[in-house]
Amino acid sequence: MNAEQIALVRSTWKAILPMRTAVAELFYNKLFELEPRLQPLFKTDLERQGEKLIAMLDAAVRGLDHPQVLGPALRDLGQRHIRYGASENDYSTVAVSLLWTLEQGLGEAFTADARRAWTEAYAIIVSLMHAR
Repeated sequence: MNAEQIALVRSTWKAILPMRTAVAELFYNKLFELEPRLQPLFKTDLERQGEKLIAMLDAAVRGLDHPQVLGPALRDLGQRHIRYGASENDYSTVAVSLLWTLEQGLGEAFTADARRAWTEAYAIIVSLMHAR
């Protein structure tokens, strides 16, 4: 990612944070609509799961320009997802849900450039989760 894309992800994320609870709920509702078989993988209540999602995304957004710092935490998260039963295909469903959620939350501020930047950021996050 270039500096402009990182800045765009960070500025749009800053706009999302005040509505974090609603955004997390939108994300999981969309995720389970797209792939209902994923719902049983989430053992904790969804409010708590949403808090974890927002915290992880916040850390990832802050660390986009320092993947070497972010990498170990994301590798650990990736290993946990494997133990929970997540598959490779599930990551594309998560991407669709995340991008849709950002679009709902940001409205017109979720421009084509913002979508591309977030798509790239998500690809980095997933690659770090799968790094060995």
